[in-house]
Amino acid sequence: MNTVVIYWSQTGNTEAMARAVAVGAGNCEIFYVDNITAEQALSYDALALGCPAMGDETLEEEEFQPFIDALLPKVKGKRVALFGSYGWGDGTWMQNWQTVMEDSGALLVQDGLICNNEPDEKIMEQCRQLGKKLSQ
Repeated sequence: MNTVVIYWSQTGNTEAMARAVAVGAGNCEIFYVDNITAEQALSYDALALGCPAMGDETLEEEEFQPFIDALLPKVKGKRVALFGSYGWGDGTWMQNWQTVMEDSGALLVQDGLICNNEPDEKIMEQCRQLGKKLSQ
């Protein structure tokens, strides 16, 4: 399966998760969100998308949200995994993100994987497993 990991990270926590997802996925590419277009992303069979909670539990608004907005009209039938970190709240941003992706026809391989602050080894293993599941 042709898999890509795309992420946005401010503190490095979501980046660490992205790198672990990529390890689990095996032979895949990994991009910071401003280094790939939505059209390029859609050429892959499976997409792992990572973004932390920002502000009032939203996706990052300057780079990541516009990228997601560009994906949504064409994501139907794509295998997708969502992940990200947060420092406050209860994961509402992930629940909302999952709903938007599912409503657009994305095939989520599991519920979004969230991590409070810095990922520990347990979370890193869950990230590797998420990558493996996505790429199968």
